[in-house]
Amino acid sequence: MSKSLTKLWLRGLRRLVANPVEAIRAPKPRAAAKPARAKTVKPTLKSGAAAKAASAPHAGARPAMRESRVRPRASAWARGKWARSYHSAPPTAGRFVNHMSYALYMPPKTSHEPMPLVVMLHGCKQNADEFAQGTRINLLADRYGFAVLYPEQSKHDHAHRCWRWYDDSGSGGGGEAASVVSLVSAMIEQHDLDPERVYLAGMSAGAGLAALLAVRYPHVFAAVGLHSGVVFGDARSAISAMDVMRRGTRSDPVALIDAAVDVHEYPGMPAIILHGELDSVVTAANAEQLAKQFLRLNGFVDAAGNRRAGEAREEKHSDGVVTDYFKNGRRVVKTSIVRGLGHSWAGGDDTVAFHSSKGPDSSAVMWEFFKHQRRPGVAARDAYVA
Repeated sequence: MSKSLTKLWLRGLRRLVANPVEAIRAPKPRAAAKPARAKTVKPTLKSGAAAKAASAPHAGARPAMRESRVRPRASAWARGKWARSYHSAPPTAGRFVNHMSYALYMPPKTSHEPMPLVVMLHGCKQNADEFAQGTRINLLADRYGFAVLYPEQSKHDHAHRCWRWYDDSGSGGGGEAASVVSLVSAMIEQHDLDPERVYLAGMSAGAGLAALLAVRYPHVFAAVGLHSGVVFGDARSAISAMDVMRRGTRSDPVALIDAAVDVHEYPGMPAIILHGELDSVVTAANAEQLAKQFLRLNGFVDAAGNRRAGEAREEKHSDGVVTDYFKNGRRVVKTSIVRGLGHSWAGGDDTVAFHSSKGPDSSAVMWEFFKHQRRPGVAARDAYVA
């Protein structure tokens, strides 16, 4: 028996030595062929056009079944430049050194006028790169000529990179909001951006911080976009925040906003609110309550929640229900409840977590709303108070 095994082994060895090249090159059997993946391009190394050219597939390569903006990164598909850095913001409570990481996308400049700026606040378990990839707003920036700023939460402040929107103290969300405003002011000065056209958008926890920024710093931002956001002013801790996310507030949302700000002195804040009807993380009741709060901030309703001016127009589409609120012929609030959408950015790249291809392109819808808004008067660079 041992001699037979030895003969078989020697026979196989002779075949291997006689045909070394074929043996080495022989492919391993696979259950099914998979499409080749493009290499991930680091946005800090190349401009958009160069990265796109470098990652182009070879001639004759089999195309992927579905296009993805993840590989290469979103910045590689755009024509501008993607840069990562950090900003040294003024000290906050308990933090003498206050560095905030960020990414900045600058599209090719086509005019001598200062560009608008869109500030994008990611949600929990996200970072600047993923938010850019999932929302694909850099591609819109190329088309319409605006810069995109991505402040990034530190894992030192929150293990899951959640903004602490429910805590408006200097050591929590209030300090984070102040740091974002400081960063915005620095970007406007360094890159000659238009301080009258600074827009703010956020997803989930990022929408929570965006609402806090809109309430506390209305002269800095011309409009705000809230995707999958939470009603403002009810949560005071991480535990109560989870409760409000699941059910909305049991208090009057108008009374909550009146307790947070002097509405008569508030300059107004145009707001667009998008939410998935099937969101199980932040229930869609929050969208309705947020809409009431921003209608109050824009003078559309009184303290009792009754309409005092303007008109509402509701339209039902295959994607869901859209309601526009006009005051003096100007759209001040827009809501969109997206049919079949969960806790995800609608119309995004669904290969990225918390983004879905369902519904309208949220980035395009927000920009369409933003581009008609302007904040004349106090420049953002002068609005920050340390």
